[in-house]
Amino acid sequence: MHFLPKAIEKYILDHSETEPPLLQELTRETHLKVLQPRMITGHFQGRVLSMLSKICGPTNILEIGTYTGYSALCLAEGLGADGQLHTIDINEELLEIQRRYFDKSGYGSQIVQHVGNALDIIPKMQTVFDLVFIDAEKTQYVDYFECVLKKTRPGSLILSDNVLWSGKVVEAVTKDDKATKALLDYNRLLKEDDRVATVLLPIRDGLTLSRVR
Repeated sequence: MHFLPKAIEKYILDHSETEPPLLQELTRETHLKVLQPRMITGHFQGRVLSMLSKICGPTNILEIGTYTGYSALCLAEGLGADGQLHTIDINEELLEIQRRYFDKSGYGSQIVQHVGNALDIIPKMQTVFDLVFIDAEKTQYVDYFECVLKKTRPGSLILSDNVLWSGKVVEAVTKDDKATKALLDYNRLLKEDDRVATVLLPIRDGLTLSRVR
């Protein structure tokens, strides 16, 4: 998922906001104790998520796909005192590490954890979200999008992660590669759907910004 030369990546990090100590600690623990640590958001993309959230000034944030909580903590940095972030993950084994770092951050009382299938949970929510971050099962991205669109308003921002899929979106797709096929369909949908205005950014593994019209 690294498309830039290492020297350029280092220069970018050196000239971007420093990664907060708590997130450095979470990164270390994730790499030591959790499977597939490469799934963690990481320093640069985390600072991008933080900046976007601060620009939006959201009252309500929805995150689909929590992992160990790094991206949730970044997004929470833009919340006001009365704001709330709902985060959903299907893996209940990660709840403890998420909650521990949420509470350490000072945003603990504003972050609500949900466990289960997002497509079952979101329709039951009564909240309108100003900011949504999609980073879960890639074959369900289109379904997530349709589901969350009903819970947004004009001006809401929907962020979608991993949309370049390690460059596979511009390579020949094998018959059994369902994830890449799903992302190709999703990227096409966002480009053609007149309900949103979309720009795809080459940040880490690809980050799409879609603003609800």
